[in-house]
Amino acid sequence: MSAQRVGRLKALAGSPRALRHGMNAWPPFAFTGIRILDISPGFRRVRVRLRRSPLTSNYVGTLFGGSIFAMTDPFWMLMVLRSLGPGYVVWDRAAEVEFVSPGRSTVTATFELTDEVLTEIRDAAADGSKVLRWFGTEVVTDDGTVVARVRKQLYVRLRRAPAG
Repeated sequence: MSAQRVGRLKALAGSPRALRHGMNAWPPFAFTGIRILDISPGFRRVRVRLRRSPLTSNYVGTLFGGSIFAMTDPFWMLMVLRSLGPGYVVWDRAAEVEFVSPGRSTVTATFELTDEVLTEIRDAAADGSKVLRWFGTEVVTDDGTVVARVRKQLYVRLRRAPAG
């Protein structure tokens, strides 16, 4: 079985530190006030920050909803892909954002992937079935006020052996 295809430059970011530095320099994050604060060894925990500034604010002066979503977009897929390993295909399938309160200050989001969730996915995919699983993240201010709840649905399945 071959590994899931990723871009050549992205494949070079094999360590959490390299991935964090690379993504922080990536224009969609670098120019929108999004910063990855930490990626744990094993890719099981990620913390991301979005600073409020004139460039990240909307018409009424609160954080732009697109930036709130963008700060959460890639992480569940990356974490599951890195944690399951090369024998699996992992894709984003759907997303939902619920805006709870106005983002008037810097916000953070924390993603944590547990062994139990990975075992659940492996067990569900073991017979070759596709697995659709939702993951949730809250975007919060420093005082814990929830600004948004973001849900991402991932598609996971075992990689098929090449024909031939």
